[in-house]
Amino acid sequence: MGSTSLAKNLLQAAHISPEIYKLRPDYRALLMVVEGIPPGPSDNTSETLLQDAEASVKDILSKYPVTEVPHIAAWRDAYKAFGAKPQKTRNSLEALTRRAAGGLPRVNRLTDIYNAISVKHQVPLGGEDLDKYDGAPFLTRATGSEEFRTFSGGEAQVECAAAGEPIWCDDTGITCRRWNWRQGPRTALTDETTRVLFILDALEPLSDESLGRAAEELGSALKRLSPDVQVTQRVLRASDARNGES
Repeated sequence: MGSTSLAKNLLQAAHISPEIYKLRPDYRALLMVVEGIPPGPSDNTSETLLQDAEASVKDILSKYPVTEVPHIAAWRDAYKAFGAKPQKTRNSLEALTRRAAGGLPRVNRLTDIYNAISVKHQVPLGGEDLDKYDGAPFLTRATGSEEFRTFSGGEAQVECAAAGEPIWCDDTGITCRRWNWRQGPRTALTDETTRVLFILDALEPLSDESLGRAAEELGSALKRLSPDVQVTQRVLRASDARNGES
């Protein structure tokens, strides 16, 4: 079975709990599997994208306070709905937008690229190394007993997800807490990563068209790295759950 078939099978097996849609019926997740990426550190490609994203934030924040940027505001409301305090626990989009004024972080090429696309298109976006991933992705609400393995102050740490918070998982455990707040180190992207699962999160007022444009620019940026790059994607939404597809 070819890599593209494997990607399609993984995306077809991905699912979102109906409890998520009860929380936010407008939620959509665009999942993108990208394979054949040449490994490598941050470079001119990622740096140019980061600089463009930083410039775009200046324009956005000239029109709105950060908490009133439309998609950020929607995510702040979503966090409140599951009991998080958005002034203390910021979704990834808000955290990056706030940092952009002083300069976005430079991590590694793939992380830099998806952070830049996230900020430019105002879409929470995460990336998971598929060679470290176990099974298909799924999003559910935590019971409060799920363990999340991370690092704090350079030391390994285990904490439990709060009951009710949305958690992205694979068959081993949590890969990202609080929807799009903190990714775990187990599946983090590195300079050696060649296969990635990207997750783009959308709430109204972000349109399907805007979500698609973000994915298109991400795919195009990665395809410029090598002609061997292959992209496969799927959008999950509430209607899938009603039809028994998710």
